[in-house]
Amino acid sequence: MMCLDIYLSSLSDKEYKIIKPEIKPSKAKPMPLLSWDIFSQHYFNTLKNLKIEGDIEMVKAFGEKAKWKNEIDSIFKDQYFEALIITDVEQNILWVNEGFTEMTGYSKTFALNKKPHFLQGINTSTTTKQKIRENLSDLKPFTGIITNYRKDNSPYECEVKIIPMYSENVTHFLALERKVG
Repeated sequence: MMCLDIYLSSLSDKEYKIIKPEIKPSKAKPMPLLSWDIFSQHYFNTLKNLKIEGDIEMVKAFGEKAKWKNEIDSIFKDQYFEALIITDVEQNILWVNEGFTEMTGYSKTFALNKKPHFLQGINTSTTTKQKIRENLSDLKPFTGIITNYRKDNSPYECEVKIIPMYSENVTHFLALERKVG
């Protein structure tokens, strides 16, 4: 039935008037669009997975260029993330994924060459900020929850996992972020 609807909606008024006498109402009992629900859920899950795979491929490409020795596949194994951020060792943002824009409201262009602290605000824990600074100064990974702020100044809780990326020495930081709560 849906195919017929799609076909009919594609016709011009003139074509529809010609074919209209041939259309007979179905005697079949109407059914809910369960198959459409199943298809659409599968379709959106597939799109989401393709985005994730594309993001990971971008990180891998960045890593190849920077000659990282980190095992990138193991970084992403069993990890759920929405936003990805790559910074240099001075914490200047070099790349963000589309999920970053969706989570924060800031465009990729806006974020480039800024430090991630532009996301912080009045309710961002000074203790958490200090712990991040200490870990990154010591070139150690960090995992924790932080209050960040979207472009519209609305706060959100975010789990952040920051991983030092290295070739001979640490050259970059990779952050995996997801909203919590």
